[in-house]
Amino acid sequence: MSTLPKVAWIGLGIMGSPMSENLVKAGYDVTGHTLERDKLDRLAAAGGTAAASVAEAVRDADVIVTMVPASPQVEAVAYGPDSILENARRGALLIDMSSITPQTSVDLAAAAKDKGIRVLDAPVSGGEAGAIEAVLSIMVGGDQADFDEAKPLFEALGKTIVRCGPHGSGQTVKAANQLIVAVNIQACAEAVVFLEKSGVDLAAALDVLGGGLAGSTVLARKKDNFLNRDFQPGFRIDLHHKDMGIVTDAARTVGAVLPVGAVVAQLVAGLRAQGDGGLDHSALLRAVERLSGAQV
Repeated sequence: MSTLPKVAWIGLGIMGSPMSENLVKAGYDVTGHTLERDKLDRLAAAGGTAAASVAEAVRDADVIVTMVPASPQVEAVAYGPDSILENARRGALLIDMSSITPQTSVDLAAAAKDKGIRVLDAPVSGGEAGAIEAVLSIMVGGDQADFDEAKPLFEALGKTIVRCGPHGSGQTVKAANQLIVAVNIQACAEAVVFLEKSGVDLAAALDVLGGGLAGSTVLARKKDNFLNRDFQPGFRIDLHHKDMGIVTDAARTVGAVLPVGAVVAQLVAGLRAQGDGGLDHSALLRAVERLSGAQV
């Protein structure tokens, strides 16, 4: 019998499926629920257990992990008769790894406390590749004791794992992460168009840029997307649009001015309005190409 905690996993999308499977590989008993039958079948094939509802998944769990797209989905699975808070046992640890507003995390922690359920907000960075390779960066908000308890589970999912402060802090840091990533992708996209229009060998240029101060994880991860115009989603524009809304709203609340971030948020919104919301966020290159006169 395993001494590891029993895990309920809610949300088996691009990130949630490989992350839950990594827990199975690490020896955890994982019961999952999502709305797509094929994703439940995938978890079962990997050694997990499929549940027909949130209530069924969480009823016997020691740890509950949610990985869903945004605040409304977190609220949908957390509150209500078939929800986590109504069906999880007292003393369970709820880890929300979605990217949502800091205030949603704070409110969830307060509501869960009334039910005897502990909460950590623990959004991640690293995209689909980081999820598959279990090298995610995990930024956590919540009590130190709960973080310490969850640390072994986090170590099965990521490499950089940091408690950033009280409830909501993980989401605040994730918002900053998404700001940096979006601005970085935009800069890379502009550089790609500039280099191509100048007649430079793009592959060679990106290699040498990656080895200098201009190098970044974004450039390393997205270089092939740019070179091959491959925009299959690792992280969709739709989701980055949501995240840029989170960071701009949160910045307004605390009185931080984000001039470059505001421009990039509008460029992300524009790309989405042009029908590219389902593409990877490296598709910001398409927006730069359009602005530069290319037919894409």
